[in-house]
Amino acid sequence: MSTIHVDVVSAEELIFSGEATFVALPGEAGELGIYPRHTPLISRIRPGSVRIHTADGGEEFVFVAGGILEVQPDCVTVMSDTAVRGKDMDEEKANAAKLAAEEAVKNAKSDVDLARARSELTILAAELSALRRYRAHK
Repeated sequence: MSTIHVDVVSAEELIFSGEATFVALPGEAGELGIYPRHTPLISRIRPGSVRIHTADGGEEFVFVAGGILEVQPDCVTVMSDTAVRGKDMDEEKANAAKLAAEEAVKNAKSDVDLARARSELTILAAELSALRRYRAHK
């Protein structure tokens, strides 16, 4: 069986490194699916879940808050400021942060404040959606 090496990195640490048979993630223009020997590409990615089908038949799940994807025929690299393993996601913390972001949207005093709050709210909504998908899959 053919595999591709996958690295998922955040600003703080290496989140995942290993061999995979397939990777799916939210590209800028829609969902991307990557198999071994994929055509090279670089793309921005949206907040959402990276699903990695590992060479041993398992599946890894990582939430990313956007970032950059680089694909080479034998290697996939996902770089994100924020990346969290599915098993490490905290629904209570994410819900509390979402409520705070919703409040920030209501109380924004400038267009810049409103844009920041909406951006944060979008990321948190994607995180909660990814968490639900992760739990439903397990």
